[in-house]
Formats: sequence, C-alpha cells, structure tokens
Amino acid sequence: MTVRRVVPNLHSDNPGKHREFYGLLGFEEVMNHGWIMTLASPSNPTAQVSVMTEDATAPVRPDLSVEVDDVDAVYGTVRRSGAEIVHPLQDEEWGVRRFFVRDPDGRVVNVLGHR
Repeated sequence: MTVRRVVPNLHSDNPGKHREFYGLLGFEEVMNHGWIMTLASPSNPTAQVSVMTEDATAPVRPDLSVEVDDVDAVYGTVRRSGAEIVHPLQDEEWGVRRFFVRDPDGRVVNVLGHR
C-alpha cells in the first residue's frame, strides 16, 4: 500500500474565512463542492487542507483524509483488524471510493482512492 497524501479536514460554518486565511500562507483553492473545499500549495500540490461544513453522504465529518493507492486492500486490512468502520466502503459521485474508520482516540479517518 502507498499513502499518496494526508489532508486535515477542518470543520467550519464559514469556509470562505479559511480560504482567505490560508491564502495568506500561500494556499490556493483547488476544489470546491460547496460542502467541502480543498486548498493546496501551488509549489507542492500534495500539501493540502480541506474545510468542510458537513459531509454530503456520510453520517459524520471526518477529522482527516488519507489517500491511498488501493482503498479496497486497505478496507480489507482494516476490517480484519477489528477497527470500527464508521462509514462503509462505497463509490462517491465526485470520483472517489472511500470508507471511514475510527482511530484509537476516536478520530474519524476518511480513507480514499480516486477512481
């Protein structure tokens, strides 16, 4: 398995304020679905932060996202470990395949791969 990037997911009722603030640090908007916006460094595109008001198709907002090269394999490994699956593996309409798992301290991790 290869981890492609790790992105913190900030929860906010006003993502525009985060766009302005992180813009001061050199981040630019690279994705915006209305409920989630991702900002990235132009010089290092895997350096990212996402700001979300909610999650459009899941029961909870994840605390961070981990993009992997084979999400199905990771899902199998996580299930066999007995970790709590918070949101089952599924294809999302915006082009990702993902699931949520709870880490040992209760944070929700969105594990995804792009289709």
